[in-house]
Amino acid sequence: MLKETVSMFTRDGVRLDADVYRPDAEGSFPVLLMRQPYGRSIASTVVYAHPTWYAQQGYIVVIQDVRGRGTSKGEFKLFAHEIADGFDTVNWASQLPGSNGNVGMYGFSYQGMTQLYAAVEKPPALKAICPAMIGYDLYHDWAYEGGAFCLQANLGWAIQLATETARLKNDEQAFQALYSASRNLPLFDTIPACPEVIKKYAPDSFYHEWLDHDQPDEYWEKLSPKTYLKTIDLPMLHVGGWFDTFLRGTVNLYKEMASRSNFLQYLLIGPWAHLPWGRKVGSIDYGLAASNPIDELQIRWFERFLKDIDNGITNEPSVSLFEMGSNQWKGFDSWPNNSKTSYFLQSNGLASMREDGGKLTQSPIPNLVGQASCLSSPVTDTFIHDPWRPVPALGGHAVFPAGAFERSQIDCRTDVLTYTSAPLTEDLLIVGDVFVEIYCNADKPTFDLCAVLSEIKNNGNVYNFTQGYLRVKPNQSTQPLTIQLQPTCIKIAAGNGLRLSLSAACFPAYPVNPGTSSLPKETQLIEAEIITISVQSGVNFPSKISV
Repeated sequence: MLKETVSMFTRDGVRLDADVYRPDAEGSFPVLLMRQPYGRSIASTVVYAHPTWYAQQGYIVVIQDVRGRGTSKGEFKLFAHEIADGFDTVNWASQLPGSNGNVGMYGFSYQGMTQLYAAVEKPPALKAICPAMIGYDLYHDWAYEGGAFCLQANLGWAIQLATETARLKNDEQAFQALYSASRNLPLFDTIPACPEVIKKYAPDSFYHEWLDHDQPDEYWEKLSPKTYLKTIDLPMLHVGGWFDTFLRGTVNLYKEMASRSNFLQYLLIGPWAHLPWGRKVGSIDYGLAASNPIDELQIRWFERFLKDIDNGITNEPSVSLFEMGSNQWKGFDSWPNNSKTSYFLQSNGLASMREDGGKLTQSPIPNLVGQASCLSSPVTDTFIHDPWRPVPALGGHAVFPAGAFERSQIDCRTDVLTYTSAPLTEDLLIVGDVFVEIYCNADKPTFDLCAVLSEIKNNGNVYNFTQGYLRVKPNQSTQPLTIQLQPTCIKIAAGNGLRLSLSAACFPAYPVNPGTSSLPKETQLIEAEIITISVQSGVNFPSKISV
């Protein structure tokens, strides 16, 4: 397999470097392009086959360092140059010796984003893309969830990028400090969301801007692909994971494109975290069927749209979802939007104290406390959020390691409300969008709600499969409060049960809410206050989950 390092120059004269892998054959070939910030030798091989494999399938593969990364020149600024540089690179790649003029792009995370930005100026050679695990709306899909800053994911990534910057500058002191911080995130500085190491060694990091802009303002509008893709239409292969922190972006982009595109939009979601994409995530082994199928699928995709080979992919269901529980792939013709099943919260007021104190029922029946059994009276479950011992994150999509874990030890905490169904009399299929509506209030102007859905096995073990988070802002009096959970696809077997767990923290996935209305970039550890939160249920207060 032939490999060479080549350079191009952007419209403003900046040199960008790439490794080019060529088939060991005569003729002209389509080009597969990946643009990434982590050093082109890696080539996203944490989730994709090596570029030599793609070249063996009859493609010229180009792995390029984006501006200011690897050996490419210029200044790296997060996403700032990717529209123009992406357009210039696609045009350059289409004219490489041996190219037939057709270009496709692939990659996940930042490499998925560069595909979307490259499409904005509509380079004529770009025929198909495969964006995986991306943020469509960067505020809602990436940096913040439910109005809460995604602390561990954002801080960890910012430190990773800053460490690579220090390495490129040969700044050993900064590199060592940041590298050490990356292995043990500094979450307990004076201001936990803005630790000293990143203020000192990465003052120009995007991280500070993301903290500054805690609302979906013009900053996010200018940065987000959503702003620029309204008139873009390409065949897109969308790839996501049920436990990926950016699944919201993948699904939202797919929904938008599927609603208006003249081309095939194909969506595949596996039981994966952000990386790797394999059969075991968290503590669950989903079987051989969960092994990564993306390399072969992408080749079929590019055969159809870069080589015009009719391989049948356009005749297959355009949505492929891995069904956890049965551990099988399921095909759909569109994003599933089935009639939702509702489970209502029912309680004796002791949902924080006993596993049998809170129940899930399929109708809003009277609650379990003597006098409160009156149809119009709610039962209130009251619990305390203590910032000294916030409820810890365990698995899910917003913390590392991600995935499903046995969480009964968390559900036993008295600052966690649990509502549990009776053992199911038949299999329950949950697929698509999931949300929770909660009637509640607190004694502070702002508080957080974390909602986790779990499957309870018949042996008593509890495994989370989807969750969501909401930061309730001051004067947000609308009731009920709606928490959007990660989309999911799971079959819960008859004999097992369903559980909703509610808490006021999920640390360090999100900063601990101090209850004071101060912003994360200003919130000091010392100012965090105890918060008393009350959740109401009953006929006139039908707190529920919709699955």
